[in-house]
Amino acid sequence: MNSTLVPLPSLTRRQGLALGLLGLGGLVGGLSACGRQDEAPPAPSDIVAGLSCDLDGMLLSDYPGPKGQILYVGESKPHWFCDTVELINVLLKPEQQRAVRIAYTQDMAQADWEIPRGHWFDVRQGFYVLGSKRQGSMGPTIASFKEQAAAQAFAQAFGGKVLAFAALKPDMVDLSGGAQQDSRM
Repeated sequence: MNSTLVPLPSLTRRQGLALGLLGLGGLVGGLSACGRQDEAPPAPSDIVAGLSCDLDGMLLSDYPGPKGQILYVGESKPHWFCDTVELINVLLKPEQQRAVRIAYTQDMAQADWEIPRGHWFDVRQGFYVLGSKRQGSMGPTIASFKEQAAAQAFAQAFGGKVLAFAALKPDMVDLSGGAQQDSRM
């Protein structure tokens, strides 16, 4: 096969730069389409035997209270948390953050506190009870609810203060000492 090079017209530096930027713009546009914001988030995974917390290795199925999972951008498997305090701590600490595609926790109005399974919802859409008498895997925990009325009913029964996700602050989810207080590890 005879390959003949066809001479390209000469471009000015400005024209070459413009073409390069157009090509880069197409590349960026194509990449951003891979993780479009208007795409439905992936469904939550569920807890299976042997699944452990990404932060401390505790088995999720061995402990009561709400659990959490984060799916980071560019990853196909969730990172698991045995407690909402750990989950929310990671979400609220900017030095620990990676790009989060979606984070889920459990609606404790629906899930069994002692053996929570299923009933996942978007963490950022929930209501949380801080300071209740109920214990999670790390001792005192934050009870998670999809509906504000359910969170208020829980607070009436077990004490605590109801807050929307947007009202949670990093100092409310301090992890210092949690593992040291757990006698079952």
